[in-house]
Amino acid sequence: MHQKVRKGEELKIEPLLNFLKSENLIDSSMQDMEIRQFSNGFSNLTYLLKIGQNEWVLRRPPFGAVKRGHDMGREYKILSRLYKSFPKAPKALAYTENKDILGAPFYIMEKKNGIILTYGECIKRNVSPDDFQKISNRWLDTFIELHQVDFEAVGLGDLGKPNGYVERQVTNWGKQYLKAATMEVPEALKIMKWMEDNQPRSYDASLIHNDYKYDNIVFKDENWEEVNAVLDWEMCTLGDPLMDLGTSIAYWSVSTDSDFILKGWPSPTALEGNPKRTELVEMYARKSGRSINNLVFYYVYGLFKIAVICQQIYYRYNKGLTTDKRFAHLDKAAQMFCIMGWQSIQKNKIEDLF
Repeated sequence: MHQKVRKGEELKIEPLLNFLKSENLIDSSMQDMEIRQFSNGFSNLTYLLKIGQNEWVLRRPPFGAVKRGHDMGREYKILSRLYKSFPKAPKALAYTENKDILGAPFYIMEKKNGIILTYGECIKRNVSPDDFQKISNRWLDTFIELHQVDFEAVGLGDLGKPNGYVERQVTNWGKQYLKAATMEVPEALKIMKWMEDNQPRSYDASLIHNDYKYDNIVFKDENWEEVNAVLDWEMCTLGDPLMDLGTSIAYWSVSTDSDFILKGWPSPTALEGNPKRTELVEMYARKSGRSINNLVFYYVYGLFKIAVICQQIYYRYNKGLTTDKRFAHLDKAAQMFCIMGWQSIQKNKIEDLF
């Protein structure tokens, strides 16, 4: 038995083995398990399980997390159905709410192999500008493909309530920010009021991922022609696809962004060969056939949502509910995303904000 995980986030081996046997994923003779924790990402905990030649991925909520936003049953439901119409979604294999096993609900899914383009991975592979042109196009094509899935046909028509989606998101993210706030950020309150007054009242409905960025995509190989998988479905729902786009372009940092973002929140999207945010939006509109009005709203919404997520994680760190040192300065990141959002509103654009 071997576990390579962060301190305090170990898994209980014996109950886990028994669960895998009960789900017929392994037979009774298999005992030697290797567990490795994936370090990327700030939310649900993700582990690689390896027994013999078999590999699976386990997902569970963070230790000390409240249930909201970490609903393993919901994530399992999405992945156990979506792969039939959208094969880039990993197939979920087993789920349990029995907290006696690992202390929280969790699920097991198939492991998708390939390349995940974190900033460090791009630097290590020396990804060229020409490659990034291919990568960004394949990334965007997959995004649009997801937005075109017939969610009723795949059995996910009850996943969310598209009517009133934008209004609920504006209200709920504002409430969550106030609940997690640890310092005064005037720009956050200004953004909340502005979004309330400037939100779109009519919009399309589609399946949306809500965290679609480079490091949640698995490419097959260095030809960059094929996406093997889309990961991290915990925030997937039914809603306005342009809200999904807004979140993605908020993550899409470019070389003219502030040093705080470029150094503290490094993203492959800032490397040469990637389109700028405005170019990416134009590509999405052209490829999807959707007209995009109120672009600043969608971008600011994405920035504010990321700010709230950072602030919520920092709140847990500040309260001692997690000891992960990566979280120690996320309050400053939350503040910066709010400042960027207010700058975007003031300048009425999504680039060259400072």
